[in-house]
Amino acid sequence: MAEGASHAEQLLECARRNNTDLFAEIGAQLLDNEEAFGQLINSTKEIVSGNGPLHIATLFGNWDVLDLMLDVPGVEIDPQNRENQTPLHVAVKYSAEEPELGYFIVDNLLDAGSDPRVLDSNGLRPVSYVVNNAKLLELLNNAEYAGAEAAGVSAAVGNDDEDDGEDEGSASDSE
Repeated sequence: MAEGASHAEQLLECARRNNTDLFAEIGAQLLDNEEAFGQLINSTKEIVSGNGPLHIATLFGNWDVLDLMLDVPGVEIDPQNRENQTPLHVAVKYSAEEPELGYFIVDNLLDAGSDPRVLDSNGLRPVSYVVNNAKLLELLNNAEYAGAEAAGVSAAVGNDDEDDGEDEGSASDSE
């Protein structure tokens, strides 16, 4: 890396080349401010594509550095690029070329909290990009269902708190 490269340029390079040593170096330089590293990851973008480090690492299947990024406090798991695609969209596309590693990355992104219901600028969710991979399709469909269920449970719990338990039988009224 050129001596004058900014942390953002170095971070993009880490993502492109799966360079965990450089990633650790950047982290060590920002050690005095724990939030700064997460903010750097969140704010760093390629100019043309709008891809951030998570997108780039996923695009190239660079799991080692992606895993390290996901462990940084404050990292946004679902940043969107210029096409409004999240790293999960990119991972699903990657799985068409590398089914096993792609599945592994998708599974780990979901475990980290990635939302499979995010729409890109074409109005498509990550599941829409699955190509000939029934196992991946099932994983994403289950994650979407679990997310919808969790959102429904949260809404129901929120409503119960607001009502203070009044009119508990009224759920059948809203068909």
